Amino acid sequence: MGGDRIETMGEERAERKAAGPGSEPGYREFNGRHEFPSNMLHGILAFGMWIGPIHLNGLLLLLSLFLPFSKFLLVLGFLLIFVVLPIDPQSKFGRRLARYICRHICSYFPMTLHVEDIHAFHPDRAYVLGLEPHSVMPLGVVTLSGLTGFLPFPKIKLLGSSIALYIPFLRHMWTWLDVSPATRKNFSSLLDTGYSCIIVPGGVQEIFHMEHGCEIAFLKARKGFVRIAMEKGVPLVPVFSFGQSHAYKWWKPGGKLFLQFSRAIKFLPILFWGISGTPLPYQRPVHVVVGKPIEVKKNTQPTAEEVLEVHGQFVQALQDLFERHKARVGYAGIQLKII
Repeated sequence: MGGDRIETMGEERAERKAAGPGSEPGYREFNGRHEFPSNMLHGILAFGMWIGPIHLNGLLLLLSLFLPFSKFLLVLGFLLIFVVLPIDPQSKFGRRLARYICRHICSYFPMTLHVEDIHAFHPDRAYVLGLEPHSVMPLGVVTLSGLTGFLPFPKIKLLGSSIALYIPFLRHMWTWLDVSPATRKNFSSLLDTGYSCIIVPGGVQEIFHMEHGCEIAFLKARKGFVRIAMEKGVPLVPVFSFGQSHAYKWWKPGGKLFLQFSRAIKFLPILFWGISGTPLPYQRPVHVVVGKPIEVKKNTQPTAEEVLEVHGQFVQALQDLFERHKARVGYAGIQLKII
């Protein structure tokens, strides 16, 4: 979707003021089901395209084990072609698919985006949006995407695990969904070129610490995104996604060896399931709340103490955001543990 169209959509939606906390003038609320009417079939197709490639690759490899060795190599070669096959990030076909996925996933749960102060964001600035928690999957990111057009960001990328962008079929879909490698070099480059960036600071390691019955934010040791924001002078924005932790049931092994293994492969193998044991998540409302930006003074060489101070501001802002909104969106009894 072009920048002009995103800005136009944002202006049109800004006219529809929603009652919010304290009825603040800048508060806006966008409900996915109201914005993008859908049905169960579209939701299934959208999820099939978003996460289906993971299961497709696993199924192909599993079935190929029962084939003669020559045919096994043929399947492997076929998959490797899609690892190196060039991708056009601006493919019209790919972008249409990506827009379809985002909009129907927003409608599926449904997802509701709450913006505390839409006037605090300017289309000509870049922002670093720190989304928590990761959960099994950070589903709430679709509400922040430029493909939904809720936020006034003409250029925005989601920083994700680099390994996912080497998985056949998945790499194509995620590239069209504006996912980009979560490397320091790429992060800095995107901010330099005016892109806002969505990052899940806890990353895949946060999955290892997940607990049933509470929300976990693995943040205390995650200061790299704060340092980069300071080096570029880009505001930090706390974002919390309520309800996405209930989209799937899950089980994961524990132990230091498993944690070391997941760090090595930058991926955490976990068993998760939704409706009737399938990868289709339960239809439970998800509320994504965007806090006010934290202004960050540009400092090309911040000290550890300076980074720690700004990091503390972000952590406190996230905690306050969680406490302000949890009762209103139906999660009054849930606690947030920041580790």
